[in-house]
Amino acid sequence: MKDANYNYFSQYFENISNSLKSIDTINLSEAAKLIWDTHVSGKKIILVGNGGSAAMASHVAVDLTKAAGIRAINFNEADLITCFANDYGYEYWVEKALEAYADQGDLAIMISSSGQSANMLNGTAKAKKMGMSVITVSGFLSNNPLRELGNVNLWLNSTEYNIVEMTHHIWLLAIIDLLIETKNLNK
Repeated sequence: MKDANYNYFSQYFENISNSLKSIDTINLSEAAKLIWDTHVSGKKIILVGNGGSAAMASHVAVDLTKAAGIRAINFNEADLITCFANDYGYEYWVEKALEAYADQGDLAIMISSSGQSANMLNGTAKAKKMGMSVITVSGFLSNNPLRELGNVNLWLNSTEYNIVEMTHHIWLLAIIDLLIETKNLNK
């Protein structure tokens, strides 16, 4: 069993390493610029996801706010989600939350491993109609519908949820670290 575990973990970590490196770093730079430009214009960043992507949205929003000094929020309050989902349907709760909290010029970061979650798709369409910019973060199929909707699209070619989510998380945290460095250089 010991050798099997060693081989499993070695392969797993190599898979994550390859996933992290698979993105064209120009896409990460474009996402960072969009976040920075939104911040400089006095607007806010709104992050949304389901499940593990929701947890990621919370972490990234807090780090943007506290560590980078960039105003960011997420929609992870149970009462908010269940209220809008109950009244409008789960597939429309993000759209309704954006109507309540977003302003023209804000930036939405929509995170969906599969890129096919109806609530993320409807929310992204609403964000665009409201005059918001959108960064999409997805995986799975290259032609997933969410990937087609963003101003900047961070996509991972993998169908393994944990690999997709871990990679997305590290990409987003790397963007935050770049923004912190940028902010420190501009002091």
